[in-house]
Formats: sequence, structure tokens, C-alpha cells
Amino acid sequence: MPAIKAVEMYFPDNRARLLEIAAFLDRIDRYESGDQARQDFRYRSFIKALQILLEPDGLRTIKVQEALSDPTREPIEAVADSKAYGAWKPGDGDEDY
Repeated sequence: MPAIKAVEMYFPDNRARLLEIAAFLDRIDRYESGDQARQDFRYRSFIKALQILLEPDGLRTIKVQEALSDPTREPIEAVADSKAYGAWKPGDGDEDY
């Protein structure tokens, strides 16, 4: 498929996604406790992932997935009380990157 055709096909959907992201960021900016929200691990992971999108090295998908995933190597004892947050939530003693 020619590159221009790929742009034509995928641009509208991704334009909509970018507008959705912009709206999310605007909501945080307007939020009374926006500074507190910007300290949330999910927001920080989100911003890190956005920065990765600007890197032109062809590894963005992998890097974004890693930015949102648990980087620890040790298995956890139980997952019964675990929640899915969509981003890695550092625990006590974990390095918050």
C-alpha cells in the first residue's frame, strides 16, 4: 500500500483520538486540583507515553507498552485483590520512574 493511501485511510480515526487526548489533558488543566491529578501515576505514565510518540525510531509501540507496564521481574504472591489500572502503579519500595 502506498504511504499516502495509508495516511488517507488512518488519518480520520487517529485525528479523533488526538482530539480525545487533547480534551482529556484540557480537563486535567481545568480541574481544581489539576496539580494533584498530574502527580497520579496514570497521568505521569500517560505523559511519558505521549513523549515517546514523538521519537522517530520505529519502536514507539514497544516503548509505549513498556511505559505503561509493570517493570518488575519478581512475581507477585497473589493477584486476588489486584486491580487493573492501565498503567503500572509503583508499590512501596518500587522506583517510580
